[in-house]
Amino acid sequence: MKNLSDLQKKDLEHIFHPCSQMKDYEQLPPMVIVKGDGLYVEDEFGNRYMDCVSSWWVNLFGHCNPRINAAIKEQIDKLEHIIFANFSHEAAIELGERLTAVAPKGLNKLIFTDNGSSSTEVAIKLSFQYHAQTGNPQKKRFVSIEGAYHGETIGALGVGNMDRFTDVYKPLLREGVKVKGPDCFNCTFGKKRESCNAECFIYMEEYLKRNGETVSGVIIESMVQGVAGMRIYSPIYLKRLRELTEQLNIHLIVDEIAMGFGRTGKMFAIEHAGVSPDIMCIGKGLTAGYFPMSIVLITDDLYRAFYADYSEGKSFLHSHSYSGNPIGCRIAVETLKIFQEENILEVIKEKGDYLRKAAAEKLKDIPYFGEYRQIGLIGAIELVDIPGDRAGYEIYKIALKKGAILRPLGNIVYFMPPYIIKREEIDKMLDIFIESLREYLETIE
Repeated sequence: MKNLSDLQKKDLEHIFHPCSQMKDYEQLPPMVIVKGDGLYVEDEFGNRYMDCVSSWWVNLFGHCNPRINAAIKEQIDKLEHIIFANFSHEAAIELGERLTAVAPKGLNKLIFTDNGSSSTEVAIKLSFQYHAQTGNPQKKRFVSIEGAYHGETIGALGVGNMDRFTDVYKPLLREGVKVKGPDCFNCTFGKKRESCNAECFIYMEEYLKRNGETVSGVIIESMVQGVAGMRIYSPIYLKRLRELTEQLNIHLIVDEIAMGFGRTGKMFAIEHAGVSPDIMCIGKGLTAGYFPMSIVLITDDLYRAFYADYSEGKSFLHSHSYSGNPIGCRIAVETLKIFQEENILEVIKEKGDYLRKAAAEKLKDIPYFGEYRQIGLIGAIELVDIPGDRAGYEIYKIALKKGAILRPLGNIVYFMPPYIIKREEIDKMLDIFIESLREYLETIE
């Protein structure tokens, strides 16, 4: 490769980047980012990019947010880390108090993990062990829906349903059961997500009614299947799922890792359905893009199943070295403070409304348009029958040259910007996508 900087050369010499075919870097070498400021990041050559995907859906309040920066500096001077077995600290305790106050009703206990995949592992193990310790050892199965994504560790892949992540590893996996779930863009029943009665729930209902005695838990991404293409579905599906799992003594495990913390317009996406799960996995926005941390919230009922004399062997033995890290906890506390003190849910509503109107106007005449779908500050454009290989990836590369990071999901291009984005930046984001799409089509004609 020609014209690489010293930093790019060293990167490619040593680093294996995630979710990448490294051979692609021969055409598009890694951009070395040296500075972040609000919506923007800047590379070593002085080029600025709008971070329209919140750096993999984590950055809520912009890069180098002054409030979070100050909170970190204060915490570092107090305590950087302490073993979390038999010890605790103020930041974790305050986080527990604040988080349970805004979480769905009944989720009163926290288990700290360090990433979304790990929280899925915890949820699976908790549910399995709970049933084993409460007289239902036959409950060993986990059920998810087609297109599910819950992480990339071995247990998480087992309940996922994205072939590009799982195919190679299937000999290693304990596969969960996958049932047909919502696909509102191609609804089998000819319904619309805004007005349906979740007729597609019939597939889940039939399976659970036949096999519920052996099912430990159902795990589902609340309201939106992210990696599957930002598939938004009706809250009625979640409501019906909660009712049935309660009847059959099956845990409802909701994956809010990507959709929690305001992304869908509610603090947690499950709130659209007005129900509470037994287990909830959160992460990503929890620490606003600053620190790897996730949390599993559980009910008192689950907690009590593990509360016994040590000799009974009912302890939940899952840990990692950085459990409850004070710096991560302090960032999460500041995140929750910002939500409350700066009325972030109102901000999301106002900016989401603007994005919806702007998208409706700007996207109405674009070629190969299938659907624009949106919830909160998530917008997704489904391109249909667009020619060429990896069209979404090619559009992404063109958009980079125009100053916007628009990472695609196949041929679905999505927007998931930080909440600090301004109206004129929303317009610019949409305009860059349209310009990039048209430029791509010109190259293949």
